Amino acid sequence: MNERLLVQIGSYNTSLQAGPGLPQDLVDWLAPTLQVSSFLSKEQRAPDLVAIGFQELLPLHLGLAGRSRSVIDEKDAHIRAQIETHAPNKESYSLVAKVVNVGVALLVYARDETIARRVCDVQAQWTGTGPAYMGNKGAVGVRFRVADRGSQMGETFTLSPHSPDTSLPGDTFASQSAIHHHVHYFSSFFLGDLNFRVAIPPSHPLRTASRGEEAQSMLSDEKTRETLKEYDQLINERRKGRVFIGLREGPFWTFKCTYKCVLGEVDKYNIKRVPSWTDRIMYTTYTDSPATPDKSDIDNILYTSIPSYVTSDHKPVVSLLLLPAPQALPTASPSTTAEEEPPANPPRLRLPLTYTPIPDPLASIKKYTGRTLDRIVGYTWWLLVVAGAGSTVVGIFNFCCMYASWKWLGRWWWGPSNGNGIPTTVDAA
Repeated sequence: MNERLLVQIGSYNTSLQAGPGLPQDLVDWLAPTLQVSSFLSKEQRAPDLVAIGFQELLPLHLGLAGRSRSVIDEKDAHIRAQIETHAPNKESYSLVAKVVNVGVALLVYARDETIARRVCDVQAQWTGTGPAYMGNKGAVGVRFRVADRGSQMGETFTLSPHSPDTSLPGDTFASQSAIHHHVHYFSSFFLGDLNFRVAIPPSHPLRTASRGEEAQSMLSDEKTRETLKEYDQLINERRKGRVFIGLREGPFWTFKCTYKCVLGEVDKYNIKRVPSWTDRIMYTTYTDSPATPDKSDIDNILYTSIPSYVTSDHKPVVSLLLLPAPQALPTASPSTTAEEEPPANPPRLRLPLTYTPIPDPLASIKKYTGRTLDRIVGYTWWLLVVAGAGSTVVGIFNFCCMYASWKWLGRWWWGPSNGNGIPTTVDAA
């Protein structure tokens, strides 16, 4: 089976909205990709793979306490139903993998009529990159193999949604040691709210715009946005070879900035923050050459945002990617010598010779240390919110009042103590 696979990838920072952050009808998010894919053939074609990533999925105290699993289970059923509802021929899909850590989640689906039955070797992983490796910042990832794709080994994919790190945006997980080391991939995808901003100088017209309407008008012009890409932190860090080495990206400046949007507004920004493309989708395949970092054998058919989603200060992004047909790996003939025998593994993604990914030997310790702290902080925070009827501040105030009352009642009931909690007794002369 050597046809070119069609991959649809979506990413959305719901701004801690959980259920309300995702509309019941996802046609605006899914239908554009299905419509544009009609040029690929005489009939509209549904994607073979669909990957949906979320960031800031629910309030942080609930995520730290481990309540994100129930939320992503609910979204799984809703998203799969919407994918099948809006598929051009009502194609059916199967869940390949589902992984969540605090507020970062990834769901991957495969089309039943094409590759779902040949997906194997599915693995999921997560990591925290917040303070003390907690999961308030971090990433999750999925890798799997599609058998019988050009060789006996099949074709291997990895997908990783990401929530912004606490230091240089994306620097911890973007080192890609976890992505590239000792793993052979045919294609790799990276998506999420990466938190890279547009660092424009003070003299730029967007900075000096006297009215919000003037700045809004400038952001609506694609030529102006194309000039802003030169100030985009992500594209400049990639050019320096510091982050996301080997990955490519489509022309993000063709759509409007995805952050910071005014809640409830389709096309309006909070001008107190410089509007930026914080939500991104990147990709690469094993035939991409390090010598041409801006070119890829993956065809980026569509890369856009969805302005109609107004419950978050981020806009979701979606990309439609047409992967290259797999190349058959050479096989050994009966006369092949040991020196000429082809390697047993498929090829790696091609990286610059100056970059060697090194895995962290303490990764597991750090991961579970962060998970333990997540639960401790999450449950404590949750109890304070419950005590405050939904408000953490009120909960802390109520806790302090209850503690003061308990101390006062103790002194009243037992009398004054000697400082060690032991009542002081007075002997009558």
